[in-house]
Amino acid sequence: MTINKALLAIAMGLALAACTNQQQAADSAAEAAEAANEAQEAADNAAMTGDMDAADAAQASADAAAAAADAASTSADAAASATDMGDADDAADAAENAADAAEQAQDAAEEAAASADAENNTDGQ
Repeated sequence: MTINKALLAIAMGLALAACTNQQQAADSAAEAAEAANEAQEAADNAAMTGDMDAADAAQASADAAAAAADAASTSADAAASATDMGDADDAADAAENAADAAEQAQDAAEEAAASADAENNTDGQ
């Protein structure tokens, strides 16, 4: 009976780890999507100033943020469908890295917009 309980505890631990990876990946994908939306908002604001150099730079950063958000979403899907805990962990890490890249691109878009004295209302609303 003790061995059965130990095996059950191990199985529950593995299931919990898998759920944690899936949740981490989903959270990262959501963060990346928010960063991409805010980067696009900054690019739109830069374009409204008429400063095409700043608008082009902000749009390039917004495009990079969108690509990173797509990568984070793909990684979240991979974490959710992974049958191996190592694969799920790798996918969750990839989603987190993509979210970081999206946030960096958002920062770059906001800096480009600020260089054009664009309105700063990138609060996701």
